[in-house]
Amino acid sequence: MSKFWSPFVNDLVPYVPGEQPKLTKLVKLNTNENPYGPSPKAIDAMRAAVSDELRLYPDPNSDVLKQAVARYYGVDANRVFLGNGSDEVLAHAYNAFFRQEKPLLFPDISYSFYPVYCGLYGVDYEAVPLDEQFQIRVEDYARPNGGIIFPNPNAPTGCLLALDAVEQILKNSPDSVVIVDEAYIDFGGETAISLVERYPNLLVTQTLSKSRSLAGLRVGLAVGHPDLIEALERVKNSFNSYPLDRMAIVGAAAAFDDREYFERTCQRVIASREALVEQLEGKGFEVLPSAANFIFARHPQHDAAGLAAKVREQGVIVRHFKQTRIAQFLRITIGTPEQNQALVEALGDLSS
Repeated sequence: MSKFWSPFVNDLVPYVPGEQPKLTKLVKLNTNENPYGPSPKAIDAMRAAVSDELRLYPDPNSDVLKQAVARYYGVDANRVFLGNGSDEVLAHAYNAFFRQEKPLLFPDISYSFYPVYCGLYGVDYEAVPLDEQFQIRVEDYARPNGGIIFPNPNAPTGCLLALDAVEQILKNSPDSVVIVDEAYIDFGGETAISLVERYPNLLVTQTLSKSRSLAGLRVGLAVGHPDLIEALERVKNSFNSYPLDRMAIVGAAAAFDDREYFERTCQRVIASREALVEQLEGKGFEVLPSAANFIFARHPQHDAAGLAAKVREQGVIVRHFKQTRIAQFLRITIGTPEQNQALVEALGDLSS
């Protein structure tokens, strides 16, 4: 602890991102990046934006991108908020909505940034246990709260909550903001954006890091009632008026407009996921049902940390969490068929 730190800094428990190894020959299946590159149209748009105009500030409202998102989802542009990755969007949402007297509710097995933001912004919270099948129980959230947030599909489990169940959570807490964090929705789920017209307490967040292959660009968004969006804009403009640069705005807009490429790459990931699940189950793994670009799996005869170390020796990295309930699971990103096969071969014979 430094004498120059603010007192609260010493008590913070920061988020730990997935390893980004420097070696280039590793098969990297640990951070849920898309194995396929961004839309060529997005790359062309970004290249065109590299010009003398970089001396000028970008549009603080990112209107070109807001309009592209609005077109894609069939909503008004005043229902769209943009930020520097969905983590920043979530950070602003915590400040805007969750600094309440009652606790924020989220699953006990969930995105590990949620409790980190609670520590950063002084938000009281309760972690609500998933059931024995690692599913969200809707009825567990029907109690007094200062807000609700959960990923759908959940992370790191990959399990999907049906849209009617999401709607029931909204109905049960009409006076609280409910954030549905849809970082992985495009790999097998149905977005809750269709509900924002009917539920003014709903905010849906998404990222372009996963399904649109733009993790290196840092673009996130939220869709909700204009009153919620106005609150986010007030926080954002008190923090950083220019969160997206010129390349990010035009590149992300082009990615949204290129529906054909987006749908094709999502289907490739889904097909690879189902093939990998079949292969791992053939090796004795138990795999949770996934609607994401990763799977969550355990082997009843083999320690998860040991398996992670074993495949790493063969040049394949997967994610292992030490949290008690999931310490025997591995989270495995879906790669190309060749990368997935490298994982299967690295695991070897697990029958003994």
